[in-house]
Amino acid sequence: MPLKHSISWWCFADKLKAAELIDAAVALGYDGFDLAGPEHWDAVRDAGLELAAEVGHNSLEDGLNKAENHDRIEQEIEKNLAHAQKYSILNLICFSGNRHGETDERGIEVTAAGLLRVAPAAEDAGVTLALELLNSKVNHRGYQCDRTAWGLEVIRRVDSPRVKLLYDIYHMQIMEGDLVRTIRDHHAAFAHYHTAGNPGRHEIDGTQEIHYPAVVAAIRETGFDGFLGQEFVPMGNPIVSLENALNICRG
Repeated sequence: MPLKHSISWWCFADKLKAAELIDAAVALGYDGFDLAGPEHWDAVRDAGLELAAEVGHNSLEDGLNKAENHDRIEQEIEKNLAHAQKYSILNLICFSGNRHGETDERGIEVTAAGLLRVAPAAEDAGVTLALELLNSKVNHRGYQCDRTAWGLEVIRRVDSPRVKLLYDIYHMQIMEGDLVRTIRDHHAAFAHYHTAGNPGRHEIDGTQEIHYPAVVAAIRETGFDGFLGQEFVPMGNPIVSLENALNICRG
């Protein structure tokens, strides 16, 4: 199966009406959406598109690295696993939360413990919990899962085929770079990918520093058959930007 392509809904929802965005995805040849929200799931599925990833729990800042959140998060993930089964959602995105003064080791320990509680349910549902890597330098100050090595250690301790990472290319370019080597070395731990241009989180064209043809080629070479989600905020015409992004990523 070849690499599939999705659109992150939130990046385009303020520029296009829901029906326009769905029609554009079909016309351009995208395979699905990320983060469409339940109010759009039926329309996305009716258009013959997949739901690649949705939010697994609340919230990005107050997440799995606090033990007192685990009861709540377990309930939220179990509820969303039921939705994921009904709508064939492939991934539920999970968040470490901000550091709140905790050490990296303590954060890894607590985050892994929280995911261990829900891993069996994810395995039974056939849905992947994808812990997202985000930058803590520009967009999400204080976020703890901000380096690949930190996320990999969490995944190693959970040791479940249904608990992996969401490798966000934009965020990891800001934090550590070395994108192609990281993808080649650790792709088995990556369930989903997101794009955006850096700096600015806009189009993935020649106006920014990431050379996406090489990065996407590295993903393709691993045999990855999941989704690459376009999560950039367009500066220009959103449909033209989505078409250009797809052409860049298809090579």
